[in-house]
Amino acid sequence: MPKVLISDKLSPAAVQIFKDRGIEVDVKTGLDKDELIKIIGEYDGLAIRSNTKVTPPVIEAAKKLKVVGRAGIGVDNVDLPAATAKGIIVMNTPFGNSITTAEHAIAMMFALARDIPQANASTHAGKWEKSKFMGVEVTAKTLGIIGCGNIGSIVADRALGLKMKVIAFDPFLTPERALDLGVEKVELDDLLARADFITLHTPMTPQTKNILNAANLAKTKKGVRIVNCARGGLIVEADLKAAIESGHVAGAALDVFEEEPAKTNILFGMEQIIATPHLGASTNEAQENVALQVAEQMADYLLTGAITNSVNVPSISAEEAPKLTPFAVLAQQLGSFAGQLTEEGIEEVTLEFEGDVANMNTRVLTNAALTGLLRPQLEDVNTVSAPVIAKERGIQVSEVKREQRGAYEHYIRLTVKTGQREKSVAGTVFSDGRPRLIQIKGVNMEAALGHHMLYVTNKDKPGFIGALGMVLSKANINIANFNLGREKAGGDAICLVEVDGDVPAAVVKEIQALPNVVQAKALSF
Repeated sequence: MPKVLISDKLSPAAVQIFKDRGIEVDVKTGLDKDELIKIIGEYDGLAIRSNTKVTPPVIEAAKKLKVVGRAGIGVDNVDLPAATAKGIIVMNTPFGNSITTAEHAIAMMFALARDIPQANASTHAGKWEKSKFMGVEVTAKTLGIIGCGNIGSIVADRALGLKMKVIAFDPFLTPERALDLGVEKVELDDLLARADFITLHTPMTPQTKNILNAANLAKTKKGVRIVNCARGGLIVEADLKAAIESGHVAGAALDVFEEEPAKTNILFGMEQIIATPHLGASTNEAQENVALQVAEQMADYLLTGAITNSVNVPSISAEEAPKLTPFAVLAQQLGSFAGQLTEEGIEEVTLEFEGDVANMNTRVLTNAALTGLLRPQLEDVNTVSAPVIAKERGIQVSEVKREQRGAYEHYIRLTVKTGQREKSVAGTVFSDGRPRLIQIKGVNMEAALGHHMLYVTNKDKPGFIGALGMVLSKANINIANFNLGREKAGGDAICLVEVDGDVPAAVVKEIQALPNVVQAKALSF
């Protein structure tokens, strides 16, 4: 009988789901890291919210653990690489608290506009400081939304109902989707300059971390008010404090902080700051929904092998798993490869399936490809949420299936079209079960993708390989595998190098400066 530990507070109904399915369950909340490490080896499943930190030491001690279920969206309290390396499925519930979080952002905006918490405290103290709390209307004001995905689009809808002007910065938001939402798609600098209120609804990624820093805060309209119900690390708290003290930023309403639980913080005590303890998902409805969802998902996996809402492997039913798994891995790698090389908004995605793979469940494979494609920008995307997110952003997704007609028994080709260009990458699965790339932008080559890869496009001229090797050698970066392909002698060429570790940005820049190099990029899979 599988055994599950619930280490954060979940609805009693979730506990009953496990019991009704024949799964033994223990509820032990408030464990510190040492206590968790001491007992985790007994369990097949771990159900958590945001308090439990699933760190590498916890994962190392989890000898039997097969699945971690996060009741909620964010999984930044789980070390995904360590869990994946240990073969542990990590699941979340991507849509259970979207409305609740969006409503909290709107409530925070109203509280910020009218100084409601400050006025409440003053009135309870018997001061009756009516003239002190002079607020502003939200009607006809401009709301700037950074991240217009699932939650951001709900906020936009509510704000439009309040007769606000809504502008949005989101690289994945297409003009068509923006039109459907009734928002104006803008660049970040434009949003900063125009918005009376700014609300953040983007995940934490390398591109969004510290997006509101001193430089960007200086670009905002004087008197701007900021709401953050997404992730604390999106705002540099010291820079926000300085901007408020200077009078440039009127105030901020924060539900999230760089370090949580936030028992102390440099922003605490400031009159212009409204703070709540990560309450974005804290409604009875949301708590019940995500708890029931995660219990059902975990039970399904432990009893049948079905994978739903996984953030680190494709979702596949137990019956389909043996045949689909290697192709799902290939599809996700193709998507990840294209996604890491695409910086502008995506308009169309086409998946071509040829040979035996065309007769499989290609929807699962398409979802896996979309997951890989979107994840470089959206950390919380998974194979369930990816097609929804693509649709929200107006990305047209199509499939083409046909019988074998080329040299390979079966292959998948992914083509991505943006407003500026179109690029494609194709791959197959060999008899050893490992995916291989077989073509990149029309250039034939054969390459397996390792964890750390270096992608270089160049003109086919003598001396390139030696020069590249010298740069990597000087940086003490070891080459594990070296793959070359070219359009024709002297024409466009592609180099795909597997290395033993991260390639620092300075090394990539040095490679980019080599003669005849067109593009250099460090990739990870």
